[in-house]
Amino acid sequence: MKYYIGVDGGGTKTAFALFDENKNMLETVTGAGSNHENLDTSFDGASDIIMAGLNALCEKADIALADVSFTLMGLAGIDHEYQYDIMCDMLRKKGLANFEVFNDGFIVVKAGASGKSAIGYNCGTGVCCNGIGIDGKRLQLAGLGDFSGDISGGGNIVIEAFRLVYNELFLGLEKTLITDMVKNEYGFKAREEFLGLIEKIEGEDGGDYIRTMVGFFFEAVKQGDKPAIGYCDRMATRGAQLIAALSNQLDFGGEEIEVVLSGSINVKLDNKYYLDSLLSKAEALSGKKLKFIKLEAMPVTGCINWIMQDYA
Repeated sequence: MKYYIGVDGGGTKTAFALFDENKNMLETVTGAGSNHENLDTSFDGASDIIMAGLNALCEKADIALADVSFTLMGLAGIDHEYQYDIMCDMLRKKGLANFEVFNDGFIVVKAGASGKSAIGYNCGTGVCCNGIGIDGKRLQLAGLGDFSGDISGGGNIVIEAFRLVYNELFLGLEKTLITDMVKNEYGFKAREEFLGLIEKIEGEDGGDYIRTMVGFFFEAVKQGDKPAIGYCDRMATRGAQLIAALSNQLDFGGEEIEVVLSGSINVKLDNKYYLDSLLSKAEALSGKKLKFIKLEAMPVTGCINWIMQDYA
């Protein structure tokens, strides 16, 4: 039996999965986040986390790491060639052989596409848009936060939702349904109490508050809230620009391009208005027929799909 390992490395956790030659997932383990940009120890610490996870996975499966034919990794933070070179050099020095490293956005493409080429648009905490053409060429857009104009991640939406409430309460600007949702959820009496949400959003339990506020935002959109819809339209326009740019800069062949949607903003929320707007705007800008696919599989399965296509 041949063994293969897939690694999906994010900022908060890293998923390790062992597969056989039939793409059966045999074992999994989860480790700490391996994005070098989030670690004081940078690439050295990130590579330690990866090696520890690989060894833990093999120990769980009662095999040696040397028994693994190939390891493919999708790692957050590997956005440029110099980052790729440093990470690969670190992993080789620590004993890993027969492997390849990509940005984690590309394994999303491989996890959801029906073939070898597609576009992947991920909106989770942050944003990235990745494409793989029929010739294997890859291109990544966004992922640089404010520097690349990313506005569709959870971090962006919670700030906008807060700002809309602030504009109503403190500036007397346009009313938003989000204000009453926040008051009902947290029991605010005075507007100054609302400002305390900033500390909670940025605190240890910030994820819970972010998810709640993002949920309020999309509920407001669903109910026709004008300020929320205005920002939602901006999100759809920016996402459409990214998708259209990839559709025109890479060769996907055929008459229809698959777009794999991933991340909580794209796949876990009641956001029909946003997705319908995103699709219509992206098709208009690209001049191409697009097929949206919501990712249901674990992103790490994109690793084994890629291995069997190009490396096995």
